[in-house]
Amino acid sequence: MSTLGLEVKLYGASEAEEAAEVFHRDGFVCVKDALTPQQLTFAQAGARRVIAEQLAEFGVEKMNSGYARHSFGDQIHHPEWAMLTDLPTILPILEAIWKSDNFTCTGAGGDYSLPGAKIQRLHSDIGEIIHDPQGIVTIHDLPTPFIVVNFPMVDFTPQNGAIRFIPGTQRSRAPIPSLELEPVWMQKNLLCASAGTAVIRDVRCWHGGTANNSETPRPMTSVGYYAPWYRAREAEVLPKSLYETLSARAQKLCHLLVAK
Repeated sequence: MSTLGLEVKLYGASEAEEAAEVFHRDGFVCVKDALTPQQLTFAQAGARRVIAEQLAEFGVEKMNSGYARHSFGDQIHHPEWAMLTDLPTILPILEAIWKSDNFTCTGAGGDYSLPGAKIQRLHSDIGEIIHDPQGIVTIHDLPTPFIVVNFPMVDFTPQNGAIRFIPGTQRSRAPIPSLELEPVWMQKNLLCASAGTAVIRDVRCWHGGTANNSETPRPMTSVGYYAPWYRAREAEVLPKSLYETLSARAQKLCHLLVAK
């Protein structure tokens, strides 16, 4: 994979155990050929459609993650996102990470930046869930509770807003630095992933978008999973008619999301 600041190896489902080791070390691991060309084309069309709808609704000034930067929100009710839930290129690696196949899908979304978007501060995608009154145990002491799998819909480059990752921070109790205090090396720790690949990440790992200085959108779709031992109530947003078209494995993963 072409990178600036991050040198990573791409893994396949047949290398699940090795991929899991890298995930536990770095807080993320990259997967080659995660989507077939047909799946990528289908997902890209869905992303373009929803971006157009949201841009018409909000405009670049009122997007939910800052100027020209927006989270898709949960889109699992669309087949382009539901397709992502049971990919054979991804599930064996998740099973190796959690040593179980009893994890559940939390939904599917992602984000995008449009031309003109500025750098985003580093952040984690989950807050404290332990609230230990003695202050001894924090979320950073736990095994991975929540994984998101990101799918770049275009080749990520330094020009179009590639995501930066800080390896190993999923277990860190250190405060996440502000943009003003973030070291230059962190701002350059870009993961220039190619369209059709995937990034499996522990949501606690520090990450952030960078400036989109290109002339085109930088979309990234995603699907999320909770660990077998972790649950949080999710919205029931998956239409039963779409749920019934899914594979048996996808239905098991998504059963908590089905609209009543």
